[in-house]
Formats: sequence, structure tokens, C-alpha cells
Amino acid sequence: MKANRKKKLFENTSAQVGIGTLIIFIAMVLVAAVAAAVLIQTSGTLQQKAQSTGKQATQEVSSNLIVKNIEGIRAKNSSTDMSSTIDLLKLKVGLNVGSSPVDVNQVVVTITDGTTANNLVYAGNTKSYSNIGASDGAMDGFNETDAAANLRTLLVNQTVARTTFNNCAHYFTVDKIRDEDSSFSQANPVMNTGDLIDIYIATTSSTATKYNYVGSIDTSEGLKDSGLNLVPRTVVNIILTPESGVVTNADFVTPSSYGVKEAVQLYP
Repeated sequence: MKANRKKKLFENTSAQVGIGTLIIFIAMVLVAAVAAAVLIQTSGTLQQKAQSTGKQATQEVSSNLIVKNIEGIRAKNSSTDMSSTIDLLKLKVGLNVGSSPVDVNQVVVTITDGTTANNLVYAGNTKSYSNIGASDGAMDGFNETDAAANLRTLLVNQTVARTTFNNCAHYFTVDKIRDEDSSFSQANPVMNTGDLIDIYIATTSSTATKYNYVGSIDTSEGLKDSGLNLVPRTVVNIILTPESGVVTNADFVTPSSYGVKEAVQLYP
């Protein structure tokens, strides 16, 4: 007779974990933790950069100056004795709809007559023409409250900074026309939406220095030469470059004759 053989499956629920397995487990946990920390840090850095880039991009497209019109004024001794050149430009400037505030103190105005190009900064700017490490770059005699006094100083005086130079070839001045929130001043020329100002650019030529008046401004002390020469049929290019935002161009050609006009409409 054959033996009655029975097959039996033994179950062994016990196991043994060695030190090697434990080390591998701990290493995996550490690697996962480090990877998570790196991902969190990287995502945070990318978010900050994205926000900064978005803010700068918004400023670049939203900060936009608009030149409404430009008027030219001739120097004179009387209503019948006037300069043959345009000696002062008055630009009426505002902000585009939805524009961010613009600090005029940081605006650079470039003007060229096809021969000479002047890069102008605001007369109260203390840094652009200062000595290294100093804050003496503002126009000498700059008045923080009187726009008319600053315009006269622009036309007839010089400034001593890194060198001695004519104010008219290095600065521009401003005066407010509309400022509902009273935020704009000579000392703090910041434009908000709705503000409207005049920017004055001296374009006095060497032949105009003998005249005693520019508009109502007494220049008998002696007009200074800006290096520009805006005779009839001169092609003039003006570029306004704010600290952030798009640049604004205003191009025009002076009339073929100024006739007996003291104030000449030039743009648009």
C-alpha cells in the first residue's frame, strides 16, 4: 500500500530587515526631502521674478508722455526788432490714459537741429552733472518754488559743476498748467494722470544773444548760446525719454518764414 502523503504549505509571516535596507530607506527619504525643498525654493524664486518682470513690463507699456503741441518764441528788443531764429520752445505735455506717474526729474529730453544735439535734464536734477559722489548737479540758482525765475536762469546763466557750461545747452525747466491734486512742484515734479505741464527748451542761437526779451522774460543780462540754430526750414527732432516706459518723439519743420510773428506754432 502506498503511504498516504499529504502536502502542506507552510506560511512564514516573519521577516528580517537588515541594516542595509534601513540605510537605503533613510537615503530615499532624505533625497525626497531635498528634492522637495529645491522645488519649493525654485518655484518661489521664479514667482518673484515673474512678478517683477510683469511689473516692469506694465510700466514700460503704460508710462507714456504725450506732446500736445509745441510753440516757438523768438527773442526780441521790440515788436519790430526780433531774432531770425526760434529761441525758446514751449512743449505742452500730458500723460496717456492709464499711464503710471512720471517723475520729470528723471526725464531726458534730446533735441537736434540736424547739426547739433543737446541732451537735457531737469534743472533740479542733482545727479546728472554732479561731481563724482556729490549732489551738486542741479542748475546753479535753481528755485524750488518759482518757475519763472528758473526759466530766466535757464536763458541767461551758467552752471559750475564738473565743468562750467551754459544752462540752455544742458537743462530744461517746467511749469504746471493743470494739477488737480497739487502733487506737482518745482522741487518734486511728478506727473499723475490728468496733469498737464509746459516743458521749456532753450534754443537760443549765437545771433540771438543781443536781444533783451524772450516773451515777458527780461534777458538784458545776456542770452547764452545753446548751440542750436532754428532758422526757417529747419528739421527738428525732439525725443522725451522717461525713466521707464516708451519714448515720445516729436518731429517738425520750422516754417519757411517767421514773418512778424513772435510766437510760432510748430507742432502738430
